[in-house]
Amino acid sequence: MKLQRKNRVRALAVGALAVSGALALTACGSDDTSGAGGGAAKPSNIKCEGKGKLLASGSSAQKNAMDVWVQAYSGACKGTEINYQPTGSGAGVTTFLQGQTAFAGSDSPLKPDEVTRSKQVCKGGQAIDLPMVGGPVAVGYNVPGVDNLVLDAPTLAKIFDSKITKWNDPAIKQLNPGAKLPDLKIQAFHRSDDSGTTDNFTKYLKGAAPGDWKHEPAKKWEGAGGQAASGSAGVSSQVKQTSGAISYFELSYATAGKIPTVKLNTGAKAPVDATVDNASKAISEATQAGKGNDLALKLNYTTKAEGAYPITLVTNEIACDKGNKPETLAATKSFLTYIASKDGQSALKQLGYAPLPTEIADKVRRTVATLS
Repeated sequence: MKLQRKNRVRALAVGALAVSGALALTACGSDDTSGAGGGAAKPSNIKCEGKGKLLASGSSAQKNAMDVWVQAYSGACKGTEINYQPTGSGAGVTTFLQGQTAFAGSDSPLKPDEVTRSKQVCKGGQAIDLPMVGGPVAVGYNVPGVDNLVLDAPTLAKIFDSKITKWNDPAIKQLNPGAKLPDLKIQAFHRSDDSGTTDNFTKYLKGAAPGDWKHEPAKKWEGAGGQAASGSAGVSSQVKQTSGAISYFELSYATAGKIPTVKLNTGAKAPVDATVDNASKAISEATQAGKGNDLALKLNYTTKAEGAYPITLVTNEIACDKGNKPETLAATKSFLTYIASKDGQSALKQLGYAPLPTEIADKVRRTVATLS
């Protein structure tokens, strides 16, 4: 599976490079105009600026997107090395606030106290949220003999709070009248690290089932019982290998691991699949929560629109609006501009992510251009 995944990422990166073509390579000082897509390739917006090593860390939900973006960008911009570590949103923001990285990835917007702390790192400015990656948080499961599982918010809340412990529980049976549900213990896995995916998943539970999920949404898991694993890769791996398991993770991990995902009964006419298009329908209802150059979004976790999958997240890249480190500023702006571009966003859907709505992507690009 590791080799298969590596080959898939390489193939997608080549696809992303194909749209870069000769113009991008020439802009980066290369004499090779054949590139991945040859002389007929479309001009790209990859404009290579700055050189050296760019350190970043954070959200593991966007790791698969970063793998492709970094490979495509580094292939075009030979003088820049980008090192992104998927340490989790909480760890990524902490590292950024300590001044150790050029930017961070977070599946939750910055908190007021984090913005205040950022002013010590962003001299003369502060950290801002730049939405970059959208997508569904899939609920993956491993129940022998069950390939089509429907759950709703109250049932999910009870499962992840250890109030429903068997797969043949009456509440699950009622939602799946035709399924052969086994008398099998539920193994609910959650993230052990501070995670924006956890934050968004629990925001959904709190918003859609407040009577059954009494805990406040947070990056740190607050539910009762269950088992823990680190990162999206960790929890998805546990579901893959554990009979009776269930957990939440970004859709690309379910796709890569061939893990079946729950359909949600949202109150719409039909249960909703965790797909990119269905997540896009829900994300399109988001409103801007941040002020000024902070583009943080407020998501609607309780939508009942037909075909709208409400367990979504938007990963933000966290950067200083002013006071970025001079030695990494040019490369940071160049890379962030590329990943917010049409070329950068077009690679996402193949990976199970939802490209940003056009108006949001336009705002992100305009804001990145003002970073100083």
